[in-house]
Amino acid sequence: MKLSFLLGEKAGKFADLEITAVTCDSRNITEGCAFVCINGAVIDGHKFAAEAVEKGAAVIICEKDTGVQNQVFVEDSRVTFAEMCAGWFGEPAKKLKIVGVTGTNGKTSVSYMLKNILEYCGYKVGLIGTIQNMIGDEVLPSKNTTPGAFELQSIFAQMVESGCTYCIMEVSSHALDQNRTYGIEFEIGLFTNLTQDHLDYHITMDNYLNAKKKLFKTSKVAVLNLDDSYYEETRDGIECRTVTYSLFNNEATYTAKNINLRPDGVDFVFSGVGVISRIKTAIGGKFTPYNAMCAASGALELGMPIEKISEAFGVMPGVKGRAEVVPTGKDFTVIIDYAHTPDGLENILKTFAEFEKNRLTVLFGCGGDRDRTKRPKMGAVAAIFADNIIVTSDNPRSEVPEKIIEDILEGMKTCEKPVEVIVNRVEAIKKAIKTAEPGDIIVLAGKGHETYQILSTGTIHLDEREVVAEALAEIQ
Repeated sequence: MKLSFLLGEKAGKFADLEITAVTCDSRNITEGCAFVCINGAVIDGHKFAAEAVEKGAAVIICEKDTGVQNQVFVEDSRVTFAEMCAGWFGEPAKKLKIVGVTGTNGKTSVSYMLKNILEYCGYKVGLIGTIQNMIGDEVLPSKNTTPGAFELQSIFAQMVESGCTYCIMEVSSHALDQNRTYGIEFEIGLFTNLTQDHLDYHITMDNYLNAKKKLFKTSKVAVLNLDDSYYEETRDGIECRTVTYSLFNNEATYTAKNINLRPDGVDFVFSGVGVISRIKTAIGGKFTPYNAMCAASGALELGMPIEKISEAFGVMPGVKGRAEVVPTGKDFTVIIDYAHTPDGLENILKTFAEFEKNRLTVLFGCGGDRDRTKRPKMGAVAAIFADNIIVTSDNPRSEVPEKIIEDILEGMKTCEKPVEVIVNRVEAIKKAIKTAEPGDIIVLAGKGHETYQILSTGTIHLDEREVVAEALAEIQ
């Protein structure tokens, strides 16, 4: 493929140069490729330009002089890389109806709900998200919530090839800030909520919000949560058509009425101008009405009939690691949930605190090399809503687990409830199971769908479902 096909006039004197591949990763250099230098948060790709040429790169795309001969200067190499990747795969995003879901909590649940609705309505649907990427029922591995530009366009191309009409895509603040989704037009942009997360990267909540809002610059319609505390700030400056959903405010485009939270799910009346239907789902959690309202509002805006939407919710399975009930065969309940922010932890604990029970036990930790300021906040949340607390490791990464736990305990100094520290997560889970009393609800928070743990020594296998099963076998 000629460089001019990918870069247009920017290719300059290298317009007729034949390119064999496109990459921004120096580890993936192949003979005749175009290497795009991206200045990342940790590594500046410009430093690898000479090495790329030595390995066979035909041309270097860069923002500044790298000292090599075959270099093409561009204003923004991230944007250029996104454009080149789209061109390399034949602009597959233009052949799909793409729906973007952003927000701090609920993205995965909303994405799966919307995928199920569209499939129930007869469409083949692709999914890009935290748990996994999917093409219809085919599962692809997922490393990031939103893949890098090359992988993203590759997945789009596979979806087009397999006959997908829609792609539901979780869009992270990192991806938006780094222009991984540059050039993609979204049929709808869905917003769940905004609470503290990723401040290790964004530094301030304003930066975090502004990154999220970039989704709506390329969306035809914005679907916003009117009840969210950041609604006004989110709505400000959005130029596309906007619709809203709410659990309380009748001024919203769509409102939930008569909400009934059950231990085994939720039902409510979905109401809007000329639209009304009862939605019943077997997905539990106090946050489920918000996720369901978001997904149903998006489906309606895509033209799906409300009757089909309601029917789809009635047969919809739960999402792995989101308020997931683990079968135990015992007289206590074990819940696995991905809650890893103060707001997420509060939501899951509030949900089960309201059900009839003996004790509500929470087991959680916080991720290493991430926003430290949320650690004491999560500790404080646990102290308020749980009856029994076990503080353990999450993904400590390069940090010392005990130091992370110290940060968490700072938020629990006045806690009068039982608090136990067990650094090893497997041992902590087994202790929670083996000391469970009849009627207890045990929430294992933070890992959710993950089947691994990231330590300073590397990544190990850790599936909490397996650990629960082992603990149950040991107490038979």
